[in-house]
Amino acid sequence: MTTQVTPYFGYRDGQAAIDFLTKAFGFETTMHFPDEQGGVGHAELRLGDAVIIVFSDRDGYERSPRKGDTCGHGTYLVVDSEAAVDRIHQQATAEGAVTIWQPGRSEWNYRCRVQDPEGYEWTFGLHRPGEPQQDWS
Repeated sequence: MTTQVTPYFGYRDGQAAIDFLTKAFGFETTMHFPDEQGGVGHAELRLGDAVIIVFSDRDGYERSPRKGDTCGHGTYLVVDSEAAVDRIHQQATAEGAVTIWQPGRSEWNYRCRVQDPEGYEWTFGLHRPGEPQQDWS
């Protein structure tokens, strides 16, 4: 059986989110359909093998508040080097993301975490979930 996880995100300003995700993280838009109000009805963005869906939030979805260093959920993307983690962090903060975790090592990963302008959390790291445990410290 083949499975793929594709998270979706409702943004109050869908087009601004697409612009941010492109500039900050390097996503490219592969599909884009407008909605009736001139926003984003459905857009698909790709970064390497990762794909996400973005649409304009017309219903006012609530964002979970951050408690400590997380709101309890977010998106984790695997990248191939510490330099990639560092580069993405630098690009993201230059585009307005808020740093939650500076790039660095933990016992399970080299990673960074940022919060985008609408409150979603994005973590970029080297650990590949599902692979055997290793010590990164």
